[in-house]
Amino acid sequence: MNFDALPELPVKNVLPELLKSLENHPRLVLEAPPGAGKTTLVPLALLQSSWLGTGKIIMLEPRRLAAKAAAQRMADLLGEKPGQTVGYRVRMEKAVSEQTKIEVVTEGILTRMLQDDPTLENVSAILFDEFHERSLQADLGLALALDAQNVLRSDLRLVLMSATLDVTFIGDWLEAPVITSQGRQFPIETQYLLPAEIAAAGNQPAKRLTELVPKTIRKALKEHAEGDILVFLPGLGEMRRVAEMLQNNLPENTDLHLLHGELTLQQQQAAIKPAPAGKRKVVLATSIAETSLTIEGVRMVIDGGFARVPKFMPRTGLTTLVTVPVSQAAADQRRGRAGRLGPGICYRLWSAADQLQLPAHLSPEICEADLSNLALELSVWGVKDISSLKWLDVPPAAALAQARDLLFRLDAVSENGQPTNHGRALAKLGLNPRLGHLVMRGHELNFGATACALASLLAERDILKPVSAERTEPNPDLHLRLEFLSGKRPHTPGFQTDENALRRIREQASQLKQRLGEKQQQLHPDAAGLLTALAYPERIAQRENSGMVRLITGQRAKLATELFSEAEFYGIAHLETGNNPRVLLAAPLSKAELLEHFASQTEKVQEIKWDANTERIVARQITKLGALILEESALAKPDADKIAEVLLEAIREKGISRLPWNEEAAKTRLRLTFLHQLDPQKWSDVSDAYLTAELENWLLPHLVGLRSWNDISRLDFKELLLADLSWEQRTEMDRLAPSHFEVPTGSRIPLDYTKPEAPVLAVRLQEVFGMLETPKIGGGKVPLLMHLLSPAHRPVQVTKDLRSFWNSGYFEVRKDLRGRYPKHHWPEDPLKAEPVRGVKRKPK
Repeated sequence: MNFDALPELPVKNVLPELLKSLENHPRLVLEAPPGAGKTTLVPLALLQSSWLGTGKIIMLEPRRLAAKAAAQRMADLLGEKPGQTVGYRVRMEKAVSEQTKIEVVTEGILTRMLQDDPTLENVSAILFDEFHERSLQADLGLALALDAQNVLRSDLRLVLMSATLDVTFIGDWLEAPVITSQGRQFPIETQYLLPAEIAAAGNQPAKRLTELVPKTIRKALKEHAEGDILVFLPGLGEMRRVAEMLQNNLPENTDLHLLHGELTLQQQQAAIKPAPAGKRKVVLATSIAETSLTIEGVRMVIDGGFARVPKFMPRTGLTTLVTVPVSQAAADQRRGRAGRLGPGICYRLWSAADQLQLPAHLSPEICEADLSNLALELSVWGVKDISSLKWLDVPPAAALAQARDLLFRLDAVSENGQPTNHGRALAKLGLNPRLGHLVMRGHELNFGATACALASLLAERDILKPVSAERTEPNPDLHLRLEFLSGKRPHTPGFQTDENALRRIREQASQLKQRLGEKQQQLHPDAAGLLTALAYPERIAQRENSGMVRLITGQRAKLATELFSEAEFYGIAHLETGNNPRVLLAAPLSKAELLEHFASQTEKVQEIKWDANTERIVARQITKLGALILEESALAKPDADKIAEVLLEAIREKGISRLPWNEEAAKTRLRLTFLHQLDPQKWSDVSDAYLTAELENWLLPHLVGLRSWNDISRLDFKELLLADLSWEQRTEMDRLAPSHFEVPTGSRIPLDYTKPEAPVLAVRLQEVFGMLETPKIGGGKVPLLMHLLSPAHRPVQVTKDLRSFWNSGYFEVRKDLRGRYPKHHWPEDPLKAEPVRGVKRKPK
């Protein structure tokens, strides 16, 4: 194509400089805003380069739709069809020929090309379009391409094209010149919402968008008589809800289109091409429409202000899509869509103050996503040290380690990280390692057709969608979905079939079968659980009770187990994360399948544990798969020492105070406590804290041979407490802390050491007539606290000074007692009276 024949787009002005620079430098950074024409003009211009020779130009696009649209646009400029000079290659589809010089590919395709031929013999240049999106595959592709350029292909040209990144920084990092192109941008009016409008719409993104977007669309159509509207929404769910609200609620001359990567080519083209004469269109799109694609006729942009991005959680090993506020860079990209054809207007559904709070850029995908595919590709490339490659952002160590652990579980890499034959085959298959493993193992198990269908199903959007937008509970049955794919139409109340998704899944499954040479046609839905477990081994689950399952990791999640006849085991494909995880897609599998296919991951262990309900030791041999129990049987001869240790832990958990202390043992412990307070150096501590700390020494040896709390209750705890005392110490204990005290009547009255600092002698007043001094224990150091009792054994006086009581207090007490107990003897001189044991009448 003649250079002068290229369309008059802004980037055309810098093409001479770009061509000259690439003659002298193998790397280059091009900064060009949306609408400058870089995607279509730069590859065509490079066809004239002297260094191109017989090689091809490979241009990477982050999305299939953008790749096909770019190839179509360049082919149109050449007056050709895609597959001639310009072609494309995306997942499951290609249009190339021997004459193709420019191939527009999605990013994973480049990785595969580099792995198959690191020298890229037939490639002269690689263009990374829309590099500012910083997809994981773009970062990986660039790292591998730079490595190939440094080691094998110094003549390979690498061009990064970006609209919003810091190109000066990238140019320095890449050691490459930077060329800047002006854009073609007409004036754009920007309108924000008032804070009151936002508050009225609520804080939840889905609720806010459902409330505000239809209203703003109708407002824009009313205020502006010409021009189409492009609406940015975070995902397909929001697009469908807004579409439902707009159905039959738009002017007759206005068509409504959805634009996302799962539509047919005809549906996508209808959204992209100009509206027919006399018609207007409203296009509901995701972030796919931010860059690369030119949507003809757009004069108005309505930006919902949110994006949906994948976020990997190393703690759970799961990736979830999260809805986040759009970045300032992306918001500017979206706004720019309104000014490509003429003056435009952008309605931002947030406030001017909120705009200042938006992040400049969202975090690159390599910092947030599951790195299992990246780890596998690096292993196949031969990377041992991640720092040996050039990264704008180094992959996070925790996520990379978890990815390598998964690859080892999938038998994709060896213990030292080298790729296995199975791992190399997975990489060539071009699927996520989990799904690739599912397909290959399913093929080996004679479930090839089922595995291809299930992998395609899990890689795509769900084929079952709720009839009502208000329905939030999913139908998690994978078996059911495989029945749909096999041609059956099972009854699914509350759900309808997504025919587009069903068509794509069948097409992808068919192509997978062709690549595998799989001739089997029949699907086996009952194999869904096993195949899912092979792909997601860390999500195998066991039913705990109706509605709850326990994963192999020990994590618990909600699952409507009644839908599966309360099966015991499940393979889980999709799990919603959060405080109360919920299973979104699963299928049952049998214990026999787990024992057969996961035998290398099971372990047989002897488990001895305390059953708090029966208060007995349970000793069993169990076959475990992580936190799951596959089989169990009683242990005939469990280890007695191990049982004793488990009993000890049960006692520690219950607490010393819960031990079955009998009365004698409890009294002995109180006496020892008294002695410890009297002389801490000589007498041991028997407090809860001390006995707990010393359980192994004073109690553990006596637990050997016991199996239950009832057995423990038969122990003589009094003797356990006295076990370390010599005969002399026991004798001294009886002298210093006697259990009883003999009063004048000869009665042996038990002493109460409940309060060791003040031992109590509770005795009837009549039994201590004649006793002048308060008795003392502890070698005469501690006076007893005397509770002087009435004939009915009720305290009438508490004292530590018996002499003082006889001199004064007794006479008041005597008056009261004589009135209450007139038949008893209450002498005037208690010191000269005979002490009375039992009831003795007063003298007549």
